[in-house]
Amino acid sequence: MSQPPSNKSPSAGGVFMAVLTLVGAVLGGLMGQPSIGLLVGLGLGTAIAVLIWWKERAR
Repeated sequence: MSQPPSNKSPSAGGVFMAVLTLVGAVLGGLMGQPSIGLLVGLGLGTAIAVLIWWKERAR
């Protein structure tokens, strides 16, 4: 059976992936390691997005 539609709109976790990837690349570039900064930013953004998704799913 399907669930009734929820009145709550889902949280946008993907914005953290995009913003932290860019911030990581810039900060990594300033430190001479843009690739590592990009990967760290992407990893942190993905972790936050997954946590937001998990929190929303648990409700």
